[in-house]
Parts: sequence; structure tokens; C-alpha cells
Amino acid sequence: MTQTITVIPGDGIGPEIMRATLRVLDELKTGLRYEFAEAGVAALDKCGELLPATTLESIGKHRVALKSPLTTPVGGGFSSINVELRKRFDLYANVRPAITFPGTKSRYENIDIITVRENTEGAYLSEGQSLSADGETAISMVRNTRRGATRIVRYAFDLAQRLGRKKVTAVHKANIIKTASGLFLDVARGIARDFPQIQFNEMIVDNTCMQLVMKPEQFDVIVTTNLFGDIISDLCAGLVGGLGLAPGANIGTDAAIFEAVHGSAPDIAGRGIANPCALLLAACQMLDHLKLVEPAQRLRAAIRATLAARDRTTPDLGGSGTTETFADALIERVRG
Repeated sequence: MTQTITVIPGDGIGPEIMRATLRVLDELKTGLRYEFAEAGVAALDKCGELLPATTLESIGKHRVALKSPLTTPVGGGFSSINVELRKRFDLYANVRPAITFPGTKSRYENIDIITVRENTEGAYLSEGQSLSADGETAISMVRNTRRGATRIVRYAFDLAQRLGRKKVTAVHKANIIKTASGLFLDVARGIARDFPQIQFNEMIVDNTCMQLVMKPEQFDVIVTTNLFGDIISDLCAGLVGGLGLAPGANIGTDAAIFEAVHGSAPDIAGRGIANPCALLLAACQMLDHLKLVEPAQRLRAAIRATLAARDRTTPDLGGSGTTETFADALIERVRG
């Protein structure tokens, strides 16, 4: 198979972790080809734009992108480049796995939770926001649609069925936000009836956060709206050691972008000590999406073995290695 993907090296530590990730992907012999594109501060410096048309054209053409963290400058323009990409390509499903790995600072063992977050509506709409002339009153609109709720909940159930998962939890605040959150919950209840083989339960968002901290093993697949999913997915990352182990997939009908969800960490950029795990795990999600399941499994196994051995891992993972030595260790293992 030959597939060209768009590669966005990103800002800060982005180019370092992308370089390490592509080295490992090349060793897997998947036949992937790369078209490099710019976004973020790097693009602003080179092209005068945060999100150049050529980058959008590349993603639209190849339909799959692997992206390092981007920096959105404070001030005018996009409120978030990531939000703009999701909106532009209608990447409605944000999929965030949180999995316990050995040799990390995880507080729990055997965590394996997938958060499926609606990615394009809810509380993150730029329209509907206003500030009164006197600066005393701010208004922000939350808009959920039946179409948006239907496709994200069905995506979560389809994902659970495909992966052999046992339970889907719909997280909401319909007891208070009876319209926007109530619509989502009503849709979730209806779709759950189409999947009788999968256990369904519903949980208020504040209770969900408490239960995740107290008894996270009760969760399997979580599906929720945009703002709640943003918070819960980071909480789940904290259960397994932090955002350095947190990949994310943004899936739409016509395109998909896979990313490390942490920031660009400019304070350690250029020092060669950035942990590439999140981007490597996002690459695993990308390989699964491309139906390259066997190399994805090999890469995950190599990551697990390398972390367990603390073999040339970066300082945040308890090692004394660098981004590149970590990649070296993974390459040796994926070779078998």
C-alpha cells in the first residue's frame, strides 16, 4: 500500500518529536509517503499566515494528516488553529484514548478508557459570543444539534462495537442545562437501543469527574459534548501519567487529523529531551485508521516494552535519554 499523508511539524518541540516519529514509522515499512506543510508560528514566519491555503489544500487532497503541537499567537486571528482545522474539515469526532503504560507516573494500573468528544459545536462556537459595551456582561452561546449529537453518539457506539468494548457512558448535564444537554442525552438514549449488546449508562458530568478519580476502572467508552469532552479527556490523561502520553484523533467523513494533544513546550524546544510518545501513539491511531493494524500493534508493543525497560527514555519518563535515543530504542524493537 502507498499512501501519502500531510505532515505538519508544528512549533516548539514539534519538529523534534515529529522527526523521531517519522523515523520509527519509516522502520515499520508501511509504504507511507509524506507531504510536509506548515501551520502555526512556523507558518506565520515563513508564509505570513497561521494556516496557509497550501496546507489546507494538502489535507484536503490526502485526507489524512499527522500534526505536532501548534502555537496560536495571542491577539487577533484564529482563537485556535486546532478549532479552525476541525471546523474547516468538519472533524466532528475527537477520539482520545487513555491507557496505562508501565514505567510511567500513572496513579492507576490497567486504565483503558476512550473519550469520544463532539468536536464541532457545543460551547466552542465563535459566533454567539458578545461583550456588553460597558464590559460588565459576557454572553456565550451553547448550541447542540440533533444531527451533531446523533453522529457523535453513533460513532462512539460503532467504535465500541468494532473494538469489542463492553460499555458506553453518555456524559451530560441535562439536569440543569435541560435544552442543549438534554437534547444530547435524548439522542444517546435512542441510539443505545440500536446496540443492545453494549451496556449503556448515563452520568452527570460532575459525578463523572469524581468517579473517574475514585473508580476509573468502571469506564470503558465515554461519549459527550465538546466542552465536557475537552475537560474529561485531560482528566483521563492525568490518570495515566499526563499529556505526554495522550494522543488524539480528529475524524470526519472526508478527512482525519492525528495529533499529540499537549502544547508546543517552547521552554524545552531545541534541547532534545521532548517525549515523543503522544505523537507516536497518535501515529498508531492513524495506522489503525488506514487499516494498517499490524504495524500499529507492533509500534504500541515497542512503546510498552521501551517504557517498561526505561530504555533510553526521556527524563520525564524516568530515563536519561533524548528524543532521538528513545526513537533508537523503538526502532530496534519494531525491527523484531
